[in-house]
Amino acid sequence: METAAPPPSGPESAPESASDAPRRPRSRQEAMVQKLSSTVTFARIAPRLLPRVDRVVHRLTGGKVMISQYMLPSLFLTTTGRRSGEPRVTPLACLPEPGGGFLVIGSNFGQVSHPAWTANLLAEPRASVEHRGRTTAVTARLLEDPEAPGTGDGAADGSAAGGGERAQAWAALLRMWPPYAAYQARVDRRLRIFRLVPTVEAEPEAATGPATGPATGPTTGAGA
Repeated sequence: METAAPPPSGPESAPESASDAPRRPRSRQEAMVQKLSSTVTFARIAPRLLPRVDRVVHRLTGGKVMISQYMLPSLFLTTTGRRSGEPRVTPLACLPEPGGGFLVIGSNFGQVSHPAWTANLLAEPRASVEHRGRTTAVTARLLEDPEAPGTGDGAADGSAAGGGERAQAWAALLRMWPPYAAYQARVDRRLRIFRLVPTVEAEPEAATGPATGPATGPTTGAGA
């Protein structure tokens, strides 16, 4: 069985403190799952199997359970299909952030192509997530450091010099799930990382009349 590739040699692979180190598996079972999920065989099977299982379980439990949530924090992301214009629902691992946002990564289990949901977000950043039974409107932002402008396809190891926003997100995702390093090592494309920020609806402004300056006499007309 193929083992997980070592973390990339970029800035994230040399933790500066214990808190920056990848999280150790909490059990032998989790260690086995991480090892299995890093293999090429798993990458071929998982994209077709796991999302289907998650959708069925999610539907049967009324939105209360996802199989993947027992390995990683997970959510359902609803995007707008860039070609069809129809809603597209995808179960994803996520890294919850303070303030109600999430980091998500288009790993596609280390396959050659970017997952379709990432292209949908690039075309239409407005989306929604269902997490722990709560649905939230979000706006997606592709994280890019100055070294990799454009579509996010840059350094093959997924890292970026200087500890920019994307580099910090990549390091945090590696701490959560070290197999992401193996996924990145197998492909030339740079895994796309998005920050999903809750959408704050603007409060309607209080109705006010036009500013006419100090009154100089009685008001006449239709509004009188």
